[in-house]
Amino acid sequence: MSANDSTFLYLLRHGATLANQERPYRLQGRRSDLPLEPIGLEQARRAAKALAKVQLTALYSSPARRAIETAREIGRTRRLEPTPLEFLTEADVGFWEGLTWSEIEKSDPEGHRRFMTDPGTAPYPGGESFLDVQNRLLPAMETLARQHKGESIAVVGHNVVNRAYLAQILKLPIQEARAIRQANGGVNLVVYRAEGPTVVTLNACLHLEELGPNE
Repeated sequence: MSANDSTFLYLLRHGATLANQERPYRLQGRRSDLPLEPIGLEQARRAAKALAKVQLTALYSSPARRAIETAREIGRTRRLEPTPLEFLTEADVGFWEGLTWSEIEKSDPEGHRRFMTDPGTAPYPGGESFLDVQNRLLPAMETLARQHKGESIAVVGHNVVNRAYLAQILKLPIQEARAIRQANGGVNLVVYRAEGPTVVTLNACLHLEELGPNE
């Protein structure tokens, strides 16, 4: 892959839903399909403005409503409609879907302890682990990058999905993936070159200033 064949992959997290806005926030995995809240739409619009000068040739998204709605804001002025890809679906958080971390600790203290002790390979009870998500993502993202050599593309994912993917590119152990911050409407840039992918920008969110707390 020559310099002209590099793929510029702009990876975003979807805008905020009601579950993101609640304090404390509630876990939403592949089984949740909430729409964006008004602030989530504003986050998506601001992300679109931040990418306004990028010549995107393709737009991809998780099939989840919150991701599709975010991607449509990115593609609106470009006449790009997002292509949903199943591998971008958020992690299956199993029995913890819709719960807060304090509710989880009270209702399932042993499961909570296992997950917090090994957040990389211990799965959400009844669901996936971060490693499971990483394993389904990496080959598919590599294929996507190869398909778009010399182009810039945008991909709208989720909190766990993005962190599991970025951990590998950053050469972090999967147990450290949860420490990677991903704001609603935040933007990452991963560049695929001949020597491999590199994270150039991580969780850029200057465009989200003045919108308040972001989880």
